[in-house]
Amino acid sequence: MHKFYIPVMAIGFSVDTPLKVAPFGISSAISVLDDELLEKARELYCGIHNLPFQFIPRTEEDFRAKRITAYLNLLDKLVKQKVANLKSSPFEKGSAIVKYFEMLPDDSKLKQVYSTMLRTDDTQHVYRLQNQLRQNILPGSIDVNIMTMIDKTNYKNGNKLSLEYNDAHAALRGFALSDLNSSVILSAGINRNLYGYISTFGDFFPDEKGSCKKKIILKVSDYRSAVIQGKFLAKKGLWVSEYRIESGLNCGGHAFATTGLLIGPILEEFKKRKKELLCLTYEIYRKALKSKKHFLPETPLDLRVTVQGGVGDAKEQNYLLHHYKVDAVGWGSPFLLVPEVTTVDDATLQLLRDAGEQELYLSDTSPLGVPYNSLRGNTKDIEKEYFIKQGTPGSLCTKKLFVTNSEFTEKPLCTASRQYQSFKIKDLKKQNYKKEKYDTLYKKITDKSCICVGLGSSFLLANDLDTIMEEKSASVCPGPNLAYFSNIASLKDMVNHIYGRTNIVTATDRPHMFIKELFMYLDYYKNNQKCARENQTKYFKTFKDNLLKGMEYYKHIFVNVLDEPEAAEQIGKIDSGFRFNK
Repeated sequence: MHKFYIPVMAIGFSVDTPLKVAPFGISSAISVLDDELLEKARELYCGIHNLPFQFIPRTEEDFRAKRITAYLNLLDKLVKQKVANLKSSPFEKGSAIVKYFEMLPDDSKLKQVYSTMLRTDDTQHVYRLQNQLRQNILPGSIDVNIMTMIDKTNYKNGNKLSLEYNDAHAALRGFALSDLNSSVILSAGINRNLYGYISTFGDFFPDEKGSCKKKIILKVSDYRSAVIQGKFLAKKGLWVSEYRIESGLNCGGHAFATTGLLIGPILEEFKKRKKELLCLTYEIYRKALKSKKHFLPETPLDLRVTVQGGVGDAKEQNYLLHHYKVDAVGWGSPFLLVPEVTTVDDATLQLLRDAGEQELYLSDTSPLGVPYNSLRGNTKDIEKEYFIKQGTPGSLCTKKLFVTNSEFTEKPLCTASRQYQSFKIKDLKKQNYKKEKYDTLYKKITDKSCICVGLGSSFLLANDLDTIMEEKSASVCPGPNLAYFSNIASLKDMVNHIYGRTNIVTATDRPHMFIKELFMYLDYYKNNQKCARENQTKYFKTFKDNLLKGMEYYKHIFVNVLDEPEAAEQIGKIDSGFRFNK
């Protein structure tokens, strides 16, 4: 129905977004990382809709997967009810069905039928057109995001559980066993065990119509990554229905920088080689299906290419759609200012409204050791600083979602936990460093923040739910693009902005998404090269070469395609200074 989708936003900000936007034909994604949060959300919405709720305790066998399945089935049920109610609503000002059609892109066929209906005087013809419109209403997809690297081993009564009970495996099982007809988005790199596990669920294989009830979306950083992962899954008889390209740095949440490859050149390569990718993976896919004796489609299944990261206006979206031929564009962080879509507590919402470029920064606060987009002054960071001043740095590790470090204990610890930081600081004191170096290393240890709790607590605070496990503080991880949006908006206002029917960007000096990302990569290169090890010389040479090629590409694009010579000149000056700076 739409040319855009709403990506996952952290753990809790978009946990109920499908319920709010799917009835209007808008696809969105949720995180299923925190099953405790999903259980609380399920209890909340069962209460709101007068549905029975049966708590699934942690003592129950396979509780994590069961909780995820239960919440996804609830979303599916409630969205279907909302769509049925929308279909039966009258075509009158302010009704849900009118809102549905008014938000569609102006060039969609269904919007054109709607416009014809509004201009028609013949009552019988109006009735026929309205009936046609009602029959063609479709909900948006309820997609599920799984970070493949968050696949913690779990224990019961001190005994290590088998692989399928790992966090990501259980999350996948929860989705696979749900009633949803939608996609799982696999992000943060390849997990071979998890990818193999997908093939044990029948919903991921085509039926006799060549359709898969459950589809796979791969979030990728470049074409090479798409080929490697697409081929790996095809060998398992699994088809990737969408390759979702995300900017390495100009995005929300964790930032997985490329080797200096910029989003424009990456999209250009996908545009030129999409057919090659389709043919390559389909040939492998056919052989795998044949060997597994599954139904074999005569022609390749659909393959979509989408993009997200830093888009901010209709001109940029249209360029991505038309020049690079992508199928849809992701809009994430701006929706944090749309209460109709995301769930954000009041304190965090005010910080987001007021945030400028200086308040949005790439931090080292993630315990995963990956650069992480953050917002200065968030209440979780205030809490973190309080504990540091009290002499008890670190957080109580209540959820243990990001436990990855085995430096001091047999069972991994989270580097943001009080236990780990206590061990690490004791070890640091033994080194007898001079004060300046000690303070630097101390800050590096204590900078880690408990984001697995912080990124979910905003939903609980906004809904006045129990936060005993979380405490009353929240993290937030918007992309840098949010600096140019400062007003609370309605869903309809944001959709109209996306399609160019209005403009809600408050900043007058917002840079083009390509230039913003370029500046971020230049800063990343300079900051990381300073502390580079000797064996990273080749890496940074490749990084610089890719940046220079990207700038040449952008100079061509801004002059010959976008007709923005001033932007090309700006990049030329950056190029000149960077090229000769050793």
